[in-house]
Amino acid sequence: MLVRIFLLAMLLLNSGCSVVGMVDNHQQKQLISNGFELHDLTLAQGGSLHYWQGGDKSKPCVILLHGFGGTGLTSWYEIMQNISDDYYVIVPDLLWFGESYSGMPANISSQSTAISALINHLNLSTVNLVGISFGGFVTFDLMIQEPKVNKAIMLASPGLVFTDEDMHQMTQRFGKTKPESVFVPRDKEGVRLLLEHTFVDYPWYPGFIDEQVYQTYFASFQQQKASLITTLPAYRDSLHPQDIKPNLPPSLLIWGDKDIVFPIAKGVEFSQYLNAEIKVIPGGAHGLSNDFPEQISQAIKEFF
Repeated sequence: MLVRIFLLAMLLLNSGCSVVGMVDNHQQKQLISNGFELHDLTLAQGGSLHYWQGGDKSKPCVILLHGFGGTGLTSWYEIMQNISDDYYVIVPDLLWFGESYSGMPANISSQSTAISALINHLNLSTVNLVGISFGGFVTFDLMIQEPKVNKAIMLASPGLVFTDEDMHQMTQRFGKTKPESVFVPRDKEGVRLLLEHTFVDYPWYPGFIDEQVYQTYFASFQQQKASLITTLPAYRDSLHPQDIKPNLPPSLLIWGDKDIVFPIAKGVEFSQYLNAEIKVIPGGAHGLSNDFPEQISQAIKEFF
């Protein structure tokens, strides 16, 4: 996706067109041509969950959950197509990202409630989950709360082993004082800071693209997005690790050894808690689904 944005930026530099909008429209058309459909689920608590579905409905279901900084499409565009021959693929926009929203409190529990509502709406008997970063936190909560979860993969997401001190150190690595300032940028400069530290070799492109990225993916629901970050410690502290551990479904972790958001040591610690395998991607940073779609797709097929 990043290369496509860069090339379009060069072609449209003086045209006044929205490069980000053109890429998004192109990807949506490509997904539709490959058999994916776009839907909205009206939530009982108010609001709507926006989601893609594709693949063979007779095959096992995989739900892909994105992180901060985009939507289901921007995080999983290549992977959802890579695995659609083997699975029934569901890709929602989490609440307060993309077209999804709700009147529920902006926290992990509301995200899980919405995904569970989607599972029930689609009459799914079992599901497999894949979540990256914040989507991994939602995945872990669903592993605890949702009995229909069969297996789960979490990418660059440390669940309950990420402490307040870990959060403080991460914030300092970005030169900020609050974690929500990292993940919920207030301007194009904040977008550039986040993306440069998230992806491998993030390319240079004209500054007006950062503004388009900000307006498209970050400007809306800023209060709710910040709340998703600030309520994480209370959510973590509400969990009882020894009580939930015996009842968790099988899981796999995937981590980049160059991740500065959630360092690999936290992945190893979380894998030990889960008694789960951890696959380490050499040279990988935080945005694994965009940087290594083929490797992630293969790991999904092998584990599920």
